[in-house]
Amino acid sequence: MRRPWVAGNWKMNGSHRANAELLSSLGDVSIFSDIDVAVVPPTVYLQTVIATVAQSSLSVLAQTVSEFESGAYTGEVSVAMLQDLGANGALVGHSERRQLFAETDKQIADKFAALKNAGLQAVLCVGETLAEREAGETLAVVSRQLLAVLDRHGPEAFDHAVLAYEPVWAIGTGLTASPEQAQAVHASLRAVFAAFDEARANQLRIVYGGSVKGSNAAGLFDMPDIDGALVGGASLLADEFLAICKAAQKSA
Repeated sequence: MRRPWVAGNWKMNGSHRANAELLSSLGDVSIFSDIDVAVVPPTVYLQTVIATVAQSSLSVLAQTVSEFESGAYTGEVSVAMLQDLGANGALVGHSERRQLFAETDKQIADKFAALKNAGLQAVLCVGETLAEREAGETLAVVSRQLLAVLDRHGPEAFDHAVLAYEPVWAIGTGLTASPEQAQAVHASLRAVFAAFDEARANQLRIVYGGSVKGSNAAGLFDMPDIDGALVGGASLLADEFLAICKAAQKSA
């Protein structure tokens, strides 16, 4: 049985006051004893958020990380810096990083490896645009994005990692893939992984991201290959995020 995983990606939102209020409203997530819960604040708030939740079971991830160890890369944050702050890991390959900042499959694979080598959790995000879905290219796109890491680093690199399927057309739009649509992609991703290592494929947590809300979470989590959620806008609302966590707990 795969342990459900739920994370809230705050994106470029928040302030010291807003973050403190949100975390206070979330309370002690250890009540969700059968799932793993994380928050993903902007980098400038990582240290404060980490200190705030230090006595809880909540994990704190960065929204991105550099593939470089150190050097003349103004504005970047290295894996060692995340370790120094006490972060648990980072997202890599989020669609907004791919689309808006032109991050390549190779660059994302390098970031994934940097996190893995440091013993931090990597959350690899994959997903297709609306045009790619309408052209029938969904499985080709998400498979390519997964294989960019699998081919280079092998299935063992995913032992502590999470794979997140987030259709670009469903992020921040209010649109959500139906549970059946999401399940079909999740099952295909697991099959791609199983060609490398079936046992690890069965253990790999594949979560869904794309306008997940309290009202649709249970239907998604009922699907056999959906192991949780990478939550966007709803994670900024404590009641919504807690409702998603409750749905994940029931599915465990």
